[in-house]
Amino acid sequence: MLKLDVPHPLPKEEARKRVAGLVDYWAGKYGVKVDWSGDKAKLSGKVMGIQLDANLEVTDKRVSGEATDPGLLFRDKAKKYLTQKLTEALDPKKSGGPSED
Repeated sequence: MLKLDVPHPLPKEEARKRVAGLVDYWAGKYGVKVDWSGDKAKLSGKVMGIQLDANLEVTDKRVSGEATDPGLLFRDKAKKYLTQKLTEALDPKKSGGPSED
């Protein structure tokens, strides 16, 4: 499993809203299934052709979780992609909408 840990300075509700916007974007663009339970999201589907199964949790100071390891060939790329997208979504200087891939 890939461990994810992205700190943020936002109020928890704003961070959750932004993460929800990002995963909704993935749902629309890639067909990723998302199931929220409070501040925890379970994701399943393919992103950019790679199977993604992930659990994310939004807390007061960070978004953390883990995702399936796509194997040695794509491991670094997958972790970089997920971390970058979460970091962009949680950037207080941005409106919170997901950026294009």
